[in-house]
Amino acid sequence: MNALIVLFSYHHKNTEKISKVIAPIIGAETVAPQLIEPVELSDYGLVGFGSGIYFGKHHRIILEFVDKLSQQNGKKAFIFSTSGQTGNDTKLHKKLREKLITKGFTIIGEFNCAGFDTYGFLKIAGGIKKGHPNEDDLKAAEAFAKTLNL
Repeated sequence: MNALIVLFSYHHKNTEKISKVIAPIIGAETVAPQLIEPVELSDYGLVGFGSGIYFGKHHRIILEFVDKLSQQNGKKAFIFSTSGQTGNDTKLHKKLREKLITKGFTIIGEFNCAGFDTYGFLKIAGGIKKGHPNEDDLKAAEAFAKTLNL
């Protein structure tokens, strides 16, 4: 099955580190949402969507990309993220999950782990989750990716 990861990662490249673990396991290409036309998703049987979490949701660029997609008729998708706030994929992924389901995707998995966060006022304090994603986070991402090979 052809796989694609649509990734937006820029501050500390936390989510990119996770994508680099997942992509080879599932044989996926990785592309920024600004560099692909929504119609091109029709070439893929599995699509992953990932970014850091900002104010409780995925980056607006990922959310806006999904808004532009046509109906997907059950195409398989997965969601992943990194964040300073961790432990609740259900809450952190809610907005993106709802958009993907509305577009007709079948969500086959979700993954979140800690990521070094210096956004806004956290920068003054030196950030939180320093050193993440760490080796344990990357191993967890690897284990997650293996569940996607259906």
